Amino acid sequence: MIMLQKVIRDQSIDINCVDPLGRGALLMAIEAEHLAMVELLVVMGVKTADALLHAIDREFVEAVELLLEHEELIHKEGELYSWENIDRDTATFTPEITPLILAAHRNNYEIVKILLDRGAQLPMPHDIRCGCNECIEGVRQDCLRHSASRINSYKALASPSLIALTSTDPLLTAFELSWELKQLSFSEKEFRGEYLELRKKSQEFAVNLLGHTRTSHELEVMLNFDPNIMREEDENVMEPESTDIHEGGLARLRLAINYKQKKFVAHSWVQQFLASIWYDGLPGFRQKGGLGKGLKVAKVIALAPFYCFIYMLAPHSQTGRLIRKPFMKFLIQTSSYLFFLLLLILVSQRVEEQFVDWLQSVKMGNDPDYHFQKKQHRGNPPRCLELLVVMYVIGFIWEEARELCREGFGVYVTNMWNAIDFLRNFTYVIVVLLRSWAYIQQRQEIALDPKKAYIPREDWDDYDPQLIAEGLFAAANIFSALKLVHTSSINPHLGPLQISLGRMIVDILKFFFFYSLVLFAFACGLNQLLWYYADLEKDKCYSLPGGLPDWKSNGEACMKWRRFGNLFESSQSLFWASFGMVGLEAFELTGIKSYTRFWGLLMFGSYSVINVIVLLNLLIAMMSNSYAMITEKADTEWKFARTKLWLSYFDEDSTLPSPFNLIPTPKQIKRLLGRVIPGGKKGKSNSKAKEARFNELREQAREYTAVMRALVWRYISGMHQTKEEESVVTEDDVNEVKGEISALRCDLVEMFRNNGMNVAGLAQKRNEKIII
Repeated sequence: MIMLQKVIRDQSIDINCVDPLGRGALLMAIEAEHLAMVELLVVMGVKTADALLHAIDREFVEAVELLLEHEELIHKEGELYSWENIDRDTATFTPEITPLILAAHRNNYEIVKILLDRGAQLPMPHDIRCGCNECIEGVRQDCLRHSASRINSYKALASPSLIALTSTDPLLTAFELSWELKQLSFSEKEFRGEYLELRKKSQEFAVNLLGHTRTSHELEVMLNFDPNIMREEDENVMEPESTDIHEGGLARLRLAINYKQKKFVAHSWVQQFLASIWYDGLPGFRQKGGLGKGLKVAKVIALAPFYCFIYMLAPHSQTGRLIRKPFMKFLIQTSSYLFFLLLLILVSQRVEEQFVDWLQSVKMGNDPDYHFQKKQHRGNPPRCLELLVVMYVIGFIWEEARELCREGFGVYVTNMWNAIDFLRNFTYVIVVLLRSWAYIQQRQEIALDPKKAYIPREDWDDYDPQLIAEGLFAAANIFSALKLVHTSSINPHLGPLQISLGRMIVDILKFFFFYSLVLFAFACGLNQLLWYYADLEKDKCYSLPGGLPDWKSNGEACMKWRRFGNLFESSQSLFWASFGMVGLEAFELTGIKSYTRFWGLLMFGSYSVINVIVLLNLLIAMMSNSYAMITEKADTEWKFARTKLWLSYFDEDSTLPSPFNLIPTPKQIKRLLGRVIPGGKKGKSNSKAKEARFNELREQAREYTAVMRALVWRYISGMHQTKEEESVVTEDDVNEVKGEISALRCDLVEMFRNNGMNVAGLAQKRNEKIII
């Protein structure tokens, strides 16, 4: 060290010289983490260049502080910083890499904090669709550098250390950044892997913060905090259920669901907290055996109407408060929906009509003419069971309308089950309108001609409103039954299977895109080839006077002409051929030539090979792959789906199921009168209640800030502890110790020489060791 100082002062060497790899003395000292040498070189005037970036890259904290102090001394306003004033062609780091970005990439909390304390800033990247002059010019000059700069910026923003130091709400920042990175992965598909990796990193940071909660109170404060509620006027502040944060909040958890934070939602502590809310009001239920649980559930289902009437009359009684509990609400609404499905079964099986026929047969005996006329009778009014179904449908529509107003259109349409509910309700409404139209039309026809009351069904018009209504009613029943699949997600055995089914439906839709192309292509070819011979079969079929089909003599021709009569029929034939419903006999057409038949069979065989061997196996492989992916993270996917179902029952806004929700309750009447009829005294009490509520929310915000600070501190402490435990002694560490010992030896020899001691022997021994 002393000799080096003398050489530098004598200016006998170039202090900024570099080795063949372009490394100067300062850079070598930083790589060796020799602080004294770094300090000496900086003091003696060695150019720092991008030494600060190298120190940050090596996570050499002391050298970073030293170089920052030196930069503050030499930097002049308006000039470039040392790490910017270098040759970009030979620089180690790209131009967009700043000290703060590099420190965030290394996720070094100490260095990031030092830089932030000195005023370093990280600007947010522009939107991917930004059309400002800077973005347009950047893309025009170098689109690769522009994209790389964006990725580096987001890589820095995803640093847990940077989020912890710069964000007032690290959890919210992690959620929003994760969602933004997901959107970028779709916008810039070339860098999809990089963005998804950063998204995973931000999600893990949120989960790690959650994992550092130590008490149920901290967890409750974290999951219930809602910063937006401080800016909203709460008109229902006097309602007791609106102030129950334990059951009516969970705003941060709902936000995590909206941002698809599946690992956060499926965390065991969150699930335990939600389970305590879900089974609230039924102490000891989870500890019961299967028989005990079944008896309890059966009791609640049997008494569901009784519970509903109690809640309508006395919502604040002990039983009324019990019904508001999530699990009780789930059982009551499920029992009501099961009864609705039972009504659909009874209506579809014409039980009411059969019961009336049985009574008629008991009184009048078995009259075949009566039963025949009863089946053909038109203009029948709706029956009692059908009216009950209509009441249920109105209740469903009212429930969905309230949910749409409560959640908003954007959130409502993102739920697939809401789409199924909408289709179900819409279809039932169309059925009611068509049945009403058919009833009015038929009654008018019967009024003009009473004989039209007994027209056989086979003689009706193909598009009779009642026939269309029956078809739509059958489709609506399918949608109604499929709703039970959503309820099955609460079961640990059926839930993962339901998730796999949903993923497979997406695969089937992808498959049908290619299948439809193949189907349409071959349908066009076969129709072009066989349309003439199909027309011959059609003429042979419709040979009776008046152009009626002759099913008795030419039934086979009536079947064959439909196979390839037009493009639509050809597509249907090929579709059913996939299931073995169409054979080679469909090509035995009247007047067909052998060459034409050969080409038709060749095309049909090619379609079968492509469809059955290639596409069908592709679909099986896609579905197997989806099932394997779900199986790997089945627990997380199922818990996430179950949580969404649980939260739908945590709301206090929809306690009564359909059709009980159509009956006005005293609580609703009181609330309506309170909004319509103003009162001065009540206004004062509302003002006091709002003030108390505002103070309560402000206290919750303060408490949430304190909890987040504690969680961040625990996370940073744990991160440092983990780094220390993972650090191992490397060859560089050994070389560093050797270098420090050698430097100490040189300093001691120089000290002895300056004090008149004879050190020639030491120098001779050192030379002998070097020769050896």
